[in-house]
Amino acid sequence: MWRRFFSVLDEWNNNSERKPMLVVGARQVGKTWAIQHFCEEKYKDWLYINLEKQEEYKEIFERSLEPETIIRYMEQLAGRHIDENCTIVLDEIQRSERAITSLKYFCEDKKPYRIIGAGSLLGVKINRFEASFPVGKVEIHNMTPMDFEEFMVACGEEILRDAMFESYEKRKPMLMGVHEKAMRLFEDYLYIGGMPEAVGEYIAKEKDTARVGSVFYDNIYTAYQADMTKYTISAAEGVRIGKVYQSLPKQLARENPKFKYREIGANANKRDYRTAIDWLESSGLVYRVSNVERPESPLKAYEDENAYKLYLSDVGILSHMSGISRRLIGNEEPNIYRGAVTENYVVQQMAAMGYGLHYYKPDESMEVDLFMDNGDEYGLQPIEIKSGRHRRSTSLKNYCKKYLPKRAIKLSKDNFGEAEGVLTMPLYAVGCLGRK
Repeated sequence: MWRRFFSVLDEWNNNSERKPMLVVGARQVGKTWAIQHFCEEKYKDWLYINLEKQEEYKEIFERSLEPETIIRYMEQLAGRHIDENCTIVLDEIQRSERAITSLKYFCEDKKPYRIIGAGSLLGVKINRFEASFPVGKVEIHNMTPMDFEEFMVACGEEILRDAMFESYEKRKPMLMGVHEKAMRLFEDYLYIGGMPEAVGEYIAKEKDTARVGSVFYDNIYTAYQADMTKYTISAAEGVRIGKVYQSLPKQLARENPKFKYREIGANANKRDYRTAIDWLESSGLVYRVSNVERPESPLKAYEDENAYKLYLSDVGILSHMSGISRRLIGNEEPNIYRGAVTENYVVQQMAAMGYGLHYYKPDESMEVDLFMDNGDEYGLQPIEIKSGRHRRSTSLKNYCKKYLPKRAIKLSKDNFGEAEGVLTMPLYAVGCLGRK
C-alpha cells in the first residue's frame, strides 16, 4: 500500500542534519509496516528492535546512555556488526524512557546514526514523561489512518483520483457517472475506514462490504480498551478513559455534538474526566475540535477550553461502534449516525492534512463546522459540512454576510462548482484542500 508518510520519511532521510525521529500514532494505523517497508526500499543495512517483545534490549539503556556503549551492547545481543550506515528502528520505544532519553545523545554524537523510534502509545508517554525528554533533539511526526486518497490508490483507482484533482483545480464538475462512482467509493470508505488491515480485507473481498466482517473492529476495540490501562495515573483513570471513549458515538449522534460530561454518567464532571480526555487525545484515539470565541487567525489564540467536540481517529471504527450498516450510509433513510459518520470523516481528513481543528458557533443562527487557513490570499476560510444531519446553508450565509471571507467552502454530495465566493466540493474531495 502507498502511504503518504513515505514522503515524511524521505524528507527526514535526505536531511543532512538528520535528528532521531519519533513516530506517534494510534495502534494499527500502519506505523511499523510503513517504517519497515521504507527501510527495505532505502537501506542496505538496518536493524529492527521491538522493545515490547525483545525486553532484553531495554537493559542496554538502563546500563548506559552513551551511543557507542549502546551500539556495542546491541551488537552483542543481535550477533552482528552495527555501524553508522545501519539504520536502527526502535519499535514500542515508549516501553523504555531511557531509550527515548538516549536519542538526545545520538543526536549530539559525531557519528551520523539513523534512529527511528515508534510506538502505539508514544504520544501518551511523551506527554507524561518522567525522565529527561530530548527537547529539540528529535523530530516528532504523527501518523494517522489511511486518508481517502490513500484508500483510492489501494483500491487501484489512481485514474479516478487524478480526475478528482483535475476537477478541483479547474473548478469543473466531474462527469456525472464518474462523480457517482466516486461517491460509492467514498461511502464504502465511511464504512471501512482507513485502518490498513480493514482496507486490506475489503480489497481481498473484492470491495464487497457485505463480505467484510467485524472481527478486525472487535479486536481493535478490545486492544484499545487494553491500552487504556497503560501509562495512567491510577486504575480509576483507566476506567474513566474507557467511559469517555464509549460515550462518543452517542455524543456525536446528537443534533449538537458538543462534548457533554453528562453523557458519560450522571455525576461526571470536568475535574474527574479532564485527564482522561487528554490521554485519549495524546494516544491519537480521538481528535478534539475546539470552539473559538472569535473567527480570527490564529484560531488557537481564541479557543474556548470549555467548548469542544471529540471525534474518533477512524471513521470505520465509529461506523462499527455505532452499528450503522453500509446500506444506511448510502441511502436517505433517517438515521441518527449518518451525519456523525460523515462529519467524523471530514475531521479525520483535515487532521491527516495537518490542519488545526476549530469550529465557531456564537448562536443558533450561525455555525461554521471547520476552518481552513493556508496562509494564502484567501485567508481564513469557513467550511460547512452538509452531512444529512441538517441543512445549514443559511448559517454559512449569515457568517459570510457578517465576516466577508474571501472564500467559503461547502462540502456535500453535490459535484464541483463555484459561485458568489462559495466553493462547492463533493465530500470525497476533501483531500484536495491540502494540495499546494
